[in-house]
Amino acid sequence: MTLTRLPHVHVDLALHTLRNGEGPPLLLLHGLGERSPGEVPAEARAWPGPIHALDFTGHGESSIPAGGGYTAEVLMGDAAAALGHLGRATLLGRGLGAYIALLLAGARPKEVLGVVLCDGLGLAGGGREPGSSSVVFPNPEGVAPPDPFALAELARDVRPPDYATAFVRQATQLSGLDQPISVACADRPEWLEAVVLEPGVVETSPEKALAAYAKLAQAG
Repeated sequence: MTLTRLPHVHVDLALHTLRNGEGPPLLLLHGLGERSPGEVPAEARAWPGPIHALDFTGHGESSIPAGGGYTAEVLMGDAAAALGHLGRATLLGRGLGAYIALLLAGARPKEVLGVVLCDGLGLAGGGREPGSSSVVFPNPEGVAPPDPFALAELARDVRPPDYATAFVRQATQLSGLDQPISVACADRPEWLEAVVLEPGVVETSPEKALAAYAKLAQAG
């Protein structure tokens, strides 16, 4: 496994290469409070090309910004920086990483060759509406990473269903793929229930989704 440092705004992102190879790359995005896996996960072993994994800001070996300020859009910027380094890629996200993968598929539809959404920590977020206003006081004795501010702020991240479906529609209309979004989650928070009802979204297993996207990538 090799590590590449990607300067991004005020942080250095850690992009891990889990496996080298020729062909289309696969980018793994982890769940809330987690970090990139140390080896290729079982469901991705059949992927024909190189496999990379990103540590989000405040997680793993990526740097920690001062004072928090974490949002899903900040992490989408992290993933966009990794995508810019890799070029066109397929995304597999777990938990929070699944939500970020969905946003990036809509924001960069020509560069994302399909996304696979899987269960994991932080999938639900903070619900569809903001909660009561409060000041976050993370544990000052908490061991980082993950950054305690990231855990506190991203766990309350608002996920309106219509916001998520707007990104789905951008992906389906602009990506050129018939089914750019694959859902392989047993847990279905409200935003994800809305996503699976959209045209161009398929419910399947991670293995089947990756096999389909690999075939498309090799053909194109």
